Amino acid sequence: RNDPAPHRVPRRDRYRFQLRPHNPDHKSPGAKDLVYLESSPGFCEKNPRLGIPGTHGRTCNDTSIGVDGCDLMCCGRGYRTETMFVVERCN
Repeated sequence: RNDPAPHRVPRRDRYRFQLRPHNPDHKSPGAKDLVYLESSPGFCEKNPRLGIPGTHGRTCNDTSIGVDGCDLMCCGRGYRTETMFVVERCN
């Protein structure tokens, strides 16, 4: 399952909930973010029956705390970083 999914935290108001990420190091969902409150299938591992390609081999952003960050995208498996130097001609 996708453990980093936000939790619903009850507030004093009976019908309002405050969304917080599963991991406090990740940013909280914004007002325009789509948040699912029901469990979803795991997206880390490949599942051809459900059309899920998995996240193995994808490029992630080491410095991001968002959904493109390596911590979330690599599903706790660890990751390898590569440093690339690009030389370009300037006009």
